[in-house]
Amino acid sequence: MHYQKVRKLWTTFCVSFAVLGLLPSFASTLYYGMGYAGTAGMTWGWLVAMIGIQSVAASMAELCSSMPTSGGLYYASAVLAPPGWGPLAAWITGWSNWLGQITGAPSVNYGTAAMTLAAASIVNPSFVPQNYQVYLLTVFLMIIHACMASLPTKTIARVNSFGSSFNIVALVVVIILIPAGTNREEQNLPRFAPSKEVWGDIYAGTAFPSGVGILMSFIGVIWTMSGYDSPFHLAEECSNAAIASPRAIFLTSAVGGTFGWFLQLVVAYTVVSIPDALESDLGQPFAAYLVQILPQRTVLAVLSLTIIAGFFMGQGCMIAASRVTFAYARDDCFPFSGVWKKVNQRTKTPVNAVWFNTSVGCLMLLLIFGGSLAAGAMFSIGAIAAFVAFTTPIFIRVFFVGNRFRPGPWNLGRASIPIGVVASAFVVLMVPILCLPSVAGADLTEATMNWTCLVYGGPMAMILVWWVVSARKWFKGPKVNVQHMMLGREVAGEDVLVGHEVAEAESQGGLEGKAAEAAKDAEYTEVR
Repeated sequence: MHYQKVRKLWTTFCVSFAVLGLLPSFASTLYYGMGYAGTAGMTWGWLVAMIGIQSVAASMAELCSSMPTSGGLYYASAVLAPPGWGPLAAWITGWSNWLGQITGAPSVNYGTAAMTLAAASIVNPSFVPQNYQVYLLTVFLMIIHACMASLPTKTIARVNSFGSSFNIVALVVVIILIPAGTNREEQNLPRFAPSKEVWGDIYAGTAFPSGVGILMSFIGVIWTMSGYDSPFHLAEECSNAAIASPRAIFLTSAVGGTFGWFLQLVVAYTVVSIPDALESDLGQPFAAYLVQILPQRTVLAVLSLTIIAGFFMGQGCMIAASRVTFAYARDDCFPFSGVWKKVNQRTKTPVNAVWFNTSVGCLMLLLIFGGSLAAGAMFSIGAIAAFVAFTTPIFIRVFFVGNRFRPGPWNLGRASIPIGVVASAFVVLMVPILCLPSVAGADLTEATMNWTCLVYGGPMAMILVWWVVSARKWFKGPKVNVQHMMLGREVAGEDVLVGHEVAEAESQGGLEGKAAEAAKDAEYTEVR
C-alpha cells in the first residue's frame, strides 16, 4: 500500500509534539520526579537526563533517515542485526514496544482519575479518595476510551485532532498561569524560591545516596519523553521523508524537553513544601502542590485543563495500543489471534483488539491496591519498554554494524558512534535504576516494593522462552529492502525485496509496520 505524502516537517513535528502530552505526563509523574530528589532533580537533574534522551533521539533520527519506512524501529532492528539474528532483534523490539503501548492508557487514566478525585476533595474537604475509588474511576475511563476507540475512523480522527491541539494550548496556559497567579507572597514567602535552594537542595526521598535518588527521579522525564518516535512511523506520509522525518524526531525531543523543563522550573520555584505535597490526603501530588500556591478557583482551573488534556491523551494511547495489538494478531502472535485480528464490519476498526487491551489494562490497574509505589510500576514499565525498543536498533548499529552503516542525508557524521554509545549506555544504566524501590532493608515490604522488574521482566522472559521453544521456527521478521542493506552484508534471497515489492513489504512485512499502516489508514496519531 502506498501512502499519500502530504505531511511536511512542520505538520509532522506538530503531531509528534502533541502526542507527548507534556502537561498530563508531568502531572502524573510528579510523585517520582519531585518525590525522589526534590527540586534539584527537577532542575539540573532534568537537564542531565535530557543528554541521554536527546542522544537516543539523535541516533533514532539517523536511523530514520537511513531507512524511512513505516516499520520504524522494528524494521531497523531486523535490517541492522547480524545475519541470522534479524528475526530475534525484531521480536525483542516489537514485543517491548507492545508492552510499552499497553501500559499507556492505564497509566495515563490512573493519573487522570487521581487528579479528578483530588479536585473533588478540594471542593469537599471531608472527602478522602480511597484506592477502590481510584480504581473504579480509572476502569470507567478505560471503558469510555475503549468505546471511543471502537468508533468509525473519521470520528476518531476528529476527536484525536482536537485533543492534540488542546494539549498544546493547555501546556502553554499552565506555564503562564502558575507563576502569574501564585499567592506565595500572601503566605509571607518570596514570590519565587531562592535559586540556591531550588538548584542545590536534594530531597532525601529514597533510602539510597543522593546521586542514585537523582537517577531514580529520571522516571518522570523518561516516561514523559517516550513519544518522539512518531515521525518514524509517519515517514511514508511525509514529503522528503529522509530529511523531514529525522528533523521532526530531533526537534520533538529537543523542544519537548525544553518546554518540559520550563514546566519543571515553574513548579520547582513555587512549591512550598515537598513532603506536604507528597503525603497529602488528596492522593495526587500535583493537585496538592497547586493548593499550596494558588487560590482555589485557579487550582480547579489548572486541574481542569490537566484532566481534559489527560483524557484525550489516554484516548490516544488506547487507539495506538489497540492498533499494535491488531498488527500482532495479524501475524498470529497471540493465542486466539483469529479473534483479536477481526475488524468490525460496521465501524471498520479492530474492536476485538481494543477490548482485549482494555481487559489487560484493567488487570494491570489492580496494582493500585498495592499503593502509589506499586501503581508507579506502570510508569516504570512504560519508560523501560519504550526505551528498550528505541535503543535496540541503536545498540546493534553501534556495536555490530559500526562503519558499515549506510547513513541517509540527515546524519551525525563522525559523532554518530559516540552519540550512539551515550544513548546505549544511558538506557543500560537506567533500566536497573528504574527497577529500584525507594526504600530498603526492614522498610521494604509488599506495599513499598517496586514491582517493575516482575511486571516487565516476567513477560519479557516468557517472550524469550517462547522464542526459543517455538517462535524461532516460524517468525521470520520483515523482508528487507535491498536499498537498506548495510555495506558488506548479505541476506538470503527470499528475505530481500527489490523494485515494486518494496512498497508491499512495508505495509505487510512486520508487526510495527502493520500497526503504522492501520493507524495511518484511520488517520490516527500514535502515542507512547
